[in-house]
Amino acid sequence: MTALDQLKKHTVVVADTGDIDAIAEHKPQDATTNPSLLYKAAQMPQYQSLVDEAIAYAQSKSGNEQQLIDAIIDKLSVAFGCRILELIPGRVSTEVDARLSFDTEGTVKKAYELIALYKEAGVDSDRILIKIASTWEGIRAAEQLEKEGIHCNLTLLFGFGQAVACAEANVTLISPFVGRIYDWYKAERGVDHIAIEEDPGVESVTTIYNYYKKFGHKTEVMGASFRTKEQVMALCGCDLLTISPDLLSQLGASDADVPQTLNAEAAAKMDIERVSMDEATFRWMLNEDAMATEKLAHGIRGFAADLDKLRTFLAQRMETAAS
Repeated sequence: MTALDQLKKHTVVVADTGDIDAIAEHKPQDATTNPSLLYKAAQMPQYQSLVDEAIAYAQSKSGNEQQLIDAIIDKLSVAFGCRILELIPGRVSTEVDARLSFDTEGTVKKAYELIALYKEAGVDSDRILIKIASTWEGIRAAEQLEKEGIHCNLTLLFGFGQAVACAEANVTLISPFVGRIYDWYKAERGVDHIAIEEDPGVESVTTIYNYYKKFGHKTEVMGASFRTKEQVMALCGCDLLTISPDLLSQLGASDADVPQTLNAEAAAKMDIERVSMDEATFRWMLNEDAMATEKLAHGIRGFAADLDKLRTFLAQRMETAAS
């Protein structure tokens, strides 16, 4: 068995890509995209028909240029999601505009709009995860959406307090970012490498997973943002792992032994203290975690910047289509 085959025995494998061809090749259970991946995919020749369809859809609406471009992005996100769902048996995550990360009401409204577009396309909401940044406001929006049967994936999660708040809000899924945590600690320590046994990103996901299983939280843990196949293998047994096509290929070509390292039954027996979460506790825990504070802000800025690149690209395509 390959390393990937062994991993799939204990963990749901998710493709972290907007490249439909890569999803077709690797056949994951679920898939997830983000603005960075969507921007790259929108420029690929094989997906230009989706871009053209989204532009035509938006041009049938009323509104100023900015509103039309936002409508194109929503339609394009859903179009990619629908294509992906034709290839996988599970769910696809579709991201809310990063500029809404501190706007609970705006996030809920945008989630409604995305779900409505999927419904128009004949896709049931049970196959959709609305992807929201793990800010206090984002978690509150997810809590409301979950009560209404709209499932959420809380992303840009770096700190333990964020994870506890998500669990108490009964969100469906969280995506702790292993690789970005690893990157921050490498830079902070001034080193080129941290041994897998001491990897802070792997340790973070392990801590969250054990806490969830200890206290019976239903929220699923999906490790994300991996830098190496060793990081992936070190979290075998996690509920889900979202993995780039490159690392999926590496795992598929490896015959390394992949033992299960995370186990719900073992976690339930651990001596772990329960944390009670409210807004003041959340903000204090985030404040005291320099890595989580910096990476959350950096991640939101990064996703917003990639959306701006996509807006510029689509504005140019709209001009071309109109001429």
